[in-house]
Amino acid sequence: MTDAAPTGRLDGKVAIITGAGQGIGLAYAHRFLAEGANVVVAEIDPSRAEAGMASLAEAGHGDDRTRLVQTDIADEDSAQACAAATVDAFGTIDVLVNNAAIYHDIDIANNDAAYLKHVFDVNLHGAWMMSRAAVPVMIEGGGGRVINQSSSAAYMYQLPPMGDFHEVGAFSYSQTKWGVIGLTKFMAAQLGAFGVTVNCIAPGVTMTEATRKVVPEEFLPFVTMMSAMKKELQPEDLTGTAVFFASDDARMITGQVLCVDGGMAMPG
Repeated sequence: MTDAAPTGRLDGKVAIITGAGQGIGLAYAHRFLAEGANVVVAEIDPSRAEAGMASLAEAGHGDDRTRLVQTDIADEDSAQACAAATVDAFGTIDVLVNNAAIYHDIDIANNDAAYLKHVFDVNLHGAWMMSRAAVPVMIEGGGGRVINQSSSAAYMYQLPPMGDFHEVGAFSYSQTKWGVIGLTKFMAAQLGAFGVTVNCIAPGVTMTEATRKVVPEEFLPFVTMMSAMKKELQPEDLTGTAVFFASDDARMITGQVLCVDGGMAMPG
């Protein structure tokens, strides 16, 4: 990633990006800063936070437009503290990108009810918790943008695990990412009258460190060939969609889901 002068599409906007210490979230942070935004990196893991902030600093994004706030999105007090720290640093909140989720350490074979509830607490309820903290500030400021992150996994129900039946699967990651789509639409319906748009990005299998840990190496070429474009999806391929949703170009778009996956899932 290289430094770039702001283009002005998000000039002066204040954005919270959760899970921005690595992967897609870090790519969002780089792009938003390059587009002129002030960015709060809301990250729970100290080592990822340190590495992410170092990456941003290396690209020339200094402390004047970047802040790190250690945040547990599943904890109400932590979510509220993140919003408050953002206002303290930059005066308002214009954009919330709900990117953080359990993925890097997801245990897809774990069908226990307690684990399923834990994944829901982070992947779905965490987006709701952060929105509850940030949206009142947006409304007070005249409006804003919430950008949720789902996944093409929400649409891959036609490819269930094969093998002998032992129990009904939890499908924890896919369930929560389908829930994010529903949350997007309900929040959009409520918040539109207050000047807040709520949209959703559903990335395909993106070539991040987390994906390489979760998806077996021998399966990755098959995933690529499942898409219409037959190309690997990189984190940077998602950033333009996030900027669009955050910009004034999308001011009359809400409740929508854009699949950015090279043509793998094509919901009508």
